[in-house]
Amino acid sequence: MPLPTVVVTNRAFAETRALLSTHAEVDANTSVEPFSYDEVRARCREASGLLAFMTDRLDAAFFADCPSLMVVGAALKGHDNIDIEAATEAGVWVTIVPDLLTVPTAELAIGLMLALSRHIVAGDRSIREQDFSGWRPQFYGTGIAGATVGIAGLGRVGCAIAERLIPFDCRLLAHDPAIRQPPPALADRVTLTDFHTLLASADFLVLAFPLTQATQHLIDAEALARMKPTARIVNAARGSLVDEAAVAAALAEGRLAGYAADVFECEDQARDDRPRKIDPRLRTIGAPTVLTPHIGSAVTDIRREIELTAARSIIDVLDGRVPCNAVNVPKRVCIAC
Repeated sequence: MPLPTVVVTNRAFAETRALLSTHAEVDANTSVEPFSYDEVRARCREASGLLAFMTDRLDAAFFADCPSLMVVGAALKGHDNIDIEAATEAGVWVTIVPDLLTVPTAELAIGLMLALSRHIVAGDRSIREQDFSGWRPQFYGTGIAGATVGIAGLGRVGCAIAERLIPFDCRLLAHDPAIRQPPPALADRVTLTDFHTLLASADFLVLAFPLTQATQHLIDAEALARMKPTARIVNAARGSLVDEAAVAAALAEGRLAGYAADVFECEDQARDDRPRKIDPRLRTIGAPTVLTPHIGSAVTDIRREIELTAARSIIDVLDGRVPCNAVNVPKRVCIAC
């Protein structure tokens, strides 16, 4: 009996491909460039499993065109690029990796805060482009100690960010409509507040919400108008939480002191209206921005385990078991437990 096929849309670790190959024929991308939407769709028409990444858009048309598909193992924490309802109707399991990305993403958020507030990128560029002859009175920035940090979203990532800011002796505020009180470990350190107060109070606003219809463009022109002109925004969550054009305008007009991001609107595959490029005003040399290429979880051992976890979920379904970390229960599915 032939083995089922599993498609891997982005370059994966050798260990991931080897694990999948014990249960399936693996159709794996070996390039640093992801498969296009059309290519993923074509390769999955007769496939049983898919190891998916953030670059993949899995919509209703995709699932309708892939009748043999049984499982999508997403190497992701968020799944806004996957139509879960369509997958459920099509009888396809969707699994995620809910917690491995938490710590590295929180670490990067702190790194972005420091890089932005202390002009680390500009200082590095100065050393590389000029002859350094010693200290000069320049690149004065803002410290984190004693600052008011507003965290928008107090899920796992938001809590991890708060925990790592405690040694900096910040005043920590948070807003999350789904949270009634901080977890016990943060109860004495984090104060919950409404969104408008968070915006008005924050010296640093750190975004940690998932992308939903309710959170898309959470930071728009109106939200920016409520913030201090000395405030800085850090986004290591999802690009479309922010209206990048509005942020670029606020920076140019001196209504916002800085913006640091590891994620961008152009990445959010679920949005047909997403910009296809980062606003050039954010990329201008000398702009008060720090931009990194979505490296929040780019820790080698963690990325490897993220892929392996997603691969194990795919194998579970191929072997007739209920997968771990499923975000849906498909219709018309038969699992031999």
